Amino acid sequence: MRVLVILCCVFSSALSRELFTGDQVLRITADSDAQVALLWQKYEQQDLKYSIGVQVNTDKYLLQLHVWRGPPRGSREFSVHVPFSSLQPVKTFLEARGIQYEVMIPNVQALLDEEKADMDRARQRERDTGSFDYASYHTLEEIYAWMDSLVAENPDLVSKMMIGLSYEKRPIYVLKFSTGVDRLAIWLDTGIHANEWISPATGIWTAKKASNSVMDPHLVTEYGQDPSVTTLLNKMDIFFELVVNPDGYAFTHSSNRLWRKTRSINAGSDCVGVDPNRNWDANFGGPGSSSNPCSGTYHGPFPHSESEVRSITDFIIAHANFKAMITIHSFSQMLMYPYGHSSTPVPNADELHALAKRAVDALERVHGTKYTYGSIISTIYPASGTTTDWGYASGLRYSFTFELRDTGRYGFLLPANQILPTAQETWPALLTLMEHVRDHPY
Repeated sequence: MRVLVILCCVFSSALSRELFTGDQVLRITADSDAQVALLWQKYEQQDLKYSIGVQVNTDKYLLQLHVWRGPPRGSREFSVHVPFSSLQPVKTFLEARGIQYEVMIPNVQALLDEEKADMDRARQRERDTGSFDYASYHTLEEIYAWMDSLVAENPDLVSKMMIGLSYEKRPIYVLKFSTGVDRLAIWLDTGIHANEWISPATGIWTAKKASNSVMDPHLVTEYGQDPSVTTLLNKMDIFFELVVNPDGYAFTHSSNRLWRKTRSINAGSDCVGVDPNRNWDANFGGPGSSSNPCSGTYHGPFPHSESEVRSITDFIIAHANFKAMITIHSFSQMLMYPYGHSSTPVPNADELHALAKRAVDALERVHGTKYTYGSIISTIYPASGTTTDWGYASGLRYSFTFELRDTGRYGFLLPANQILPTAQETWPALLTLMEHVRDHPY
């Protein structure tokens, strides 16, 4: 009977997962600004229910396009996820207009199956060795258990605090790295968009020495050994939220790997969730956000409507010693600073630009990975209601957004074998930013 119950649970879980069999990810390259405008128009029309009726060669097609990334500034490339049912109509639509495309992921579900198999192998290695596998993706429960282990192993340096509850009443935890009291502080966060798994994976590695092949400085294991880490933690506290969006992240493991938003219910709509990186009180509802609950960039009914966002804002406002806010996303290989909602430079734009350059130079020296950098609006696209803009507007002079690997080959489905290289190269960039904050806190 117990075996039957287990099999039923496994079968039920498998049935509840959304499948993407035959879906593809295309890289679409427009030849002109007119073509870019046409594709953006189609993207905006999707907000009405992710479907577009178009006329091509006298046949009417219903297209579905899920834009993973619109063209960054200076580019005409889109990364687009196309469901299998719309593949041929989408390709016909593009070809009829002379718009170039290439297939980046030929079968999304096959890549997801490979990802799941890799996680299963990693869990077996963990059971065999009794150690956490930093080169694998993990569930929310596993991440939270790891946080407890980190605190238990380093009680004089690391503590864990609960700063709120998610919409579905999951605890929202923050790790505090501190060697004293009444210190200036830096805020770090990962995992704000649920489908960006490389973000919390990088965060975990950053918080603890994890590489078996390269001796790198990390927050915990190198305190007292590496001078840069030691002097940083002797002067500043670091607050690190590894999973900003726990409901969404849990949903990507149980039901839909590509889910982006929170899981809050939207009044008057069947569409669930809010983009937590458009929900901040920083030009809320402006360019680069949507008022439609079905959109991936839906900003929500009002600023800080999401408890996941509100828990951070309340915490930072209550602790006036914060001087920096660094949020880590994927994908695009970028390091950006305010503003996302306006092309007007911030007062210390020259300082932020020079600092960003030093950080990406440090990152590139590790594995040769190249990042672009600049203000959000000039580097990627307009975005209102973002973490970074709110941090700056709230008096945090140093406010940055990372977009980790890659530039579109895998997008949100970055293979696990890139976790360690991504984390290794991100660390010196983070350290560059944090040391500058330490040395220039006012």
